[in-house]
Amino acid sequence: MQQCPRNMSHKEDSEGKSSHPTGLYASIPRTCLPIVYHPDYNITFMGLEKLHPFDSGKWGKVIRFLKEEQFLTDGNIVEALEATEEDLLVVHTKCYLNRLKWSLVVATITEIPPLMCLPNFLVQRRVLRPLRTQTGGTIMAGKLAVDRGWAINVGGGFHHCSSEKGGGFCAYADITLAIKFLFERVEGISRATIIDLDAHQGNGHERDFMDDSRVFIMDVYNRYIYPGDGFAKKAIKRKVELDWGTEDSEYLRKVELHSEGALNEVRPDIIIYNAGTDILDGDPLGGLSISPQGIVKRDEIVFRAARRRGIPILMVTSGGYQKKTARIIADSILNLHQQGLIGAEALEGEGSSLQVTSMLSHSRHAGSTFNAV
Repeated sequence: MQQCPRNMSHKEDSEGKSSHPTGLYASIPRTCLPIVYHPDYNITFMGLEKLHPFDSGKWGKVIRFLKEEQFLTDGNIVEALEATEEDLLVVHTKCYLNRLKWSLVVATITEIPPLMCLPNFLVQRRVLRPLRTQTGGTIMAGKLAVDRGWAINVGGGFHHCSSEKGGGFCAYADITLAIKFLFERVEGISRATIIDLDAHQGNGHERDFMDDSRVFIMDVYNRYIYPGDGFAKKAIKRKVELDWGTEDSEYLRKVELHSEGALNEVRPDIIIYNAGTDILDGDPLGGLSISPQGIVKRDEIVFRAARRRGIPILMVTSGGYQKKTARIIADSILNLHQQGLIGAEALEGEGSSLQVTSMLSHSRHAGSTFNAV
């Protein structure tokens, strides 16, 4: 894959404190679409990845489908960089990162028990490095969304991980990190809305932003499944709890009603959209009954709500445990392009970086036993 050139970013944050130097906020050529990916996202290690129902190669399949449809080429994808320890320490404690040096801890977080028997250097290289690269991709996509009006990290969405604890196949808090990076480094970004539409409650970012009034959280999830984190639910400003087997008509009505309501209640400077596909009918962990067409329509509803208001949106792909989810994610991205909500054409319209920047300047805030990503 051709790598778009970058320059190191190092500046003072809004409080005058010097942010650490990072490669994740370097400028990206306009010839690249704000779609972030790296082949290292995919986890393959002696077949051990097959012991979890998660399709650990789905991200590469999404890219392959988008290339086959001639929407993407190697030359216009933004290549993700691995988040460094310094990057991770923006949110995570040193103690938590040190715990990941124990294979038993990683085996527990990823729910792949045989990992506990492997040397940690192998676990770091074959399991945690891909997750760190996806985490770097989410942070990069946050800056790209502000610059371009929209961005998609084809991976990420590790919404069960908080600053001090991982779980449900989530070892790094990429959503929290993306928001904290924006707050610290990008002028004019001081409010964020998380729209979490994965089938599972996003308890990681909820715990991280429990007492942070700058972050508005909307979460729509199956009330009966993992993680059932009652404490984390206190952070949710718009909580929509679904029953087993919820189908398209009820689901899409609630998504549209509450997405519009959330964005009318508080106007953010950035939307982080956790677009899990584990809502798909037949998913072994999600317990909902949404069709492929329903998922495509759901993503369109959220992007259209953001576009109508001129609010930058970052999408991450999160959970999804069937082999066909990669095709659905690709189809949804293609539909967003066909609807004029993403793509080079969208950059020239109302979601362009110039107009988004103008809005930010002139329109401040109105008013199995397996668990899952």
